[in-house]
Amino acid sequence: MARSPLTLAALATSAVSGLDVAQTRRHSTGAHGLFDSALLQTTDGRTLIIRVPTSQSAETEQSADLVALRALTAGNRSRLPFEIPQLVGQAPFSGTRALVYELLAGDTFDADSLTGHVGVAGSIGRAIAAIHALPTAFVGTAGLPQQSSQECRTSTIEVIDQAANTGYLPAALLRRWEQATDDDSLWQFAPTVVHGSMSADSLLITDDVVSGVLGWSGLCVGDPAHDLHWLLSARGDAAETAMAAYTSARQSGDARITQRAMLYAELELARWLLHGTATRNQSIVDDAVVMLDGLVETVHSHTMPPLYPAAGPILDVADVESMLENTPRRARDRDQHTSMHTDSYDLSELESGEFASREFDRSVGAAASGHSSGSAQSSEAIDDSTGPITLPGDVTDDQARTRSSSE
Repeated sequence: MARSPLTLAALATSAVSGLDVAQTRRHSTGAHGLFDSALLQTTDGRTLIIRVPTSQSAETEQSADLVALRALTAGNRSRLPFEIPQLVGQAPFSGTRALVYELLAGDTFDADSLTGHVGVAGSIGRAIAAIHALPTAFVGTAGLPQQSSQECRTSTIEVIDQAANTGYLPAALLRRWEQATDDDSLWQFAPTVVHGSMSADSLLITDDVVSGVLGWSGLCVGDPAHDLHWLLSARGDAAETAMAAYTSARQSGDARITQRAMLYAELELARWLLHGTATRNQSIVDDAVVMLDGLVETVHSHTMPPLYPAAGPILDVADVESMLENTPRRARDRDQHTSMHTDSYDLSELESGEFASREFDRSVGAAASGHSSGSAQSSEAIDDSTGPITLPGDVTDDQARTRSSSE
């Protein structure tokens, strides 16, 4: 059952000393989400977001994200051309904990819209390059994962083997992927700091540039190609611009990064298959099988060379986009909404109307959740609606599509 905005606001007052909440609105529908969340506007004009995990997997993700954000010290943040979430407080609650963050400004768009705009795509490439340029030492100091290039190769082989063991992986894809992992030159790269779960949901856009990056639970040292594979699956015309901007900013000499990114993009289908088999969800398995068969047909119909150079020239970004253009993309698990700007809510419900104004007593907590902070207004005085929210700078889906197409 979803926690009410009143309860979440009360938690926030426990998490942040001296917090005075003036307005609140639920930030989730409470259905199929990893987090319950609410937007809070304070009497001093700040806008905060509070999140509470709704499952063990959500708590695990939250903990990993918290470790990563703490590792990204002021010095590391100063090297990045965008903002990342700032934790302002936390409080225990029902065996888990609620975290309160400053709400970052910016709009979210789907991958095709992001890579369909040349200016935005270039900013994306530079933003990812800035992450990869961070010094790697802090990752180990924070106890976060570190992989060598060969360990990245080994973990990739493990995914392929697991997919093959399901009996559902087409032989043509198994050969293609095995040839890639057998190619020593493909795995000659310098590991970098990696965001680890980069996607369109990770990016906030303001004035056509990346203004914020969310969802740092996968932060590690590893293969930089992991942060790029989603670009190759997007259907925007400017994905090549993003890759070119990345390459220009990095100048790392990693000539095979595009091929590894393509391999990881294809392996997302294998991971979807493994998710289906692990959860014994036959509909997911069937979905993955259809998409894997589609990938085989795409490779054959486009007569594209394998992922290793002996059979043909190294693919450039345009070749990769051509190959992946008609490949069915992995259906998202409806239970996975990792970005704090895409918590468990129906985006259409947040795209009209006003931020609900509700007056809170400074001691709202006691009435909501039993915290010893005094008494609150009656719950009848506070709207527990899951209705829409529009914050300054927000855009609707229609506006986003119009904006993307017009630019």
